[in-house]
Amino acid sequence: MTAGKQRPGGDKERGRSLKTRVKTARKRSLSSTLWLERQLNDPYVAQAKREGWRSRAAYKLIEIDERFKLLKPGLRVLDLGAAPGGWAQVAAKKVKSAEGKGRVVGIDLLEVDPIPGVEFTVMDFLDPDAPDRLKAMLGGSADAVMSDMAANATGHRKTDHLKIVALAELAADFACEVLAPGGFFLAKVLQGGTENELLSRLKRDFATVRHVKPAASRADSAELYVLATGFRGEGK
Repeated sequence: MTAGKQRPGGDKERGRSLKTRVKTARKRSLSSTLWLERQLNDPYVAQAKREGWRSRAAYKLIEIDERFKLLKPGLRVLDLGAAPGGWAQVAAKKVKSAEGKGRVVGIDLLEVDPIPGVEFTVMDFLDPDAPDRLKAMLGGSADAVMSDMAANATGHRKTDHLKIVALAELAADFACEVLAPGGFFLAKVLQGGTENELLSRLKRDFATVRHVKPAASRADSAELYVLATGFRGEGK
């Protein structure tokens, strides 16, 4: 091994791993402690801080986009559940919305700190007025609808799977209301097999449907993304 370099996972000091461990505080649950420990030791979290991305999730979208060439200058992009803004940041850079070539609109129940080239609205995407409002903000139908939403975890795998698939189904319904023909839909799901209804719906409305697991998704996570391209639109 070359002097001064170490293999990933081989960073030791006097036989002791340098991995940061977090003690369980009196007011912090074990699950919160484990989450914090994982965050502190996550190379994508550290890289996101160095490179100025809002969250590690930015690297998931970057990888998916590099693989499938989804985001191009001039596209109108809608980010569902946008907080804290990592995906919106990536989209704004790719479609060049800060230079006036595309549009990126994020919607969330939470306030999101401003990002150049992105308009945010605090609103439930299931609000009956949401589609028309977002189309007005975009200046027309969307070319892309993206969702990295996840329901709060219960710790029960089957329940968590059903909750996140339900969110993806709602996002897909919404996408079919606002997408222009040829547009794409990208949403987080979980491996588990109960998303067949969602996949059948997407295969009816889109030309191509596939599952994607970017490297930035944690290896021990059941997290997966469904990507549907070539929206058929009204004439489907």
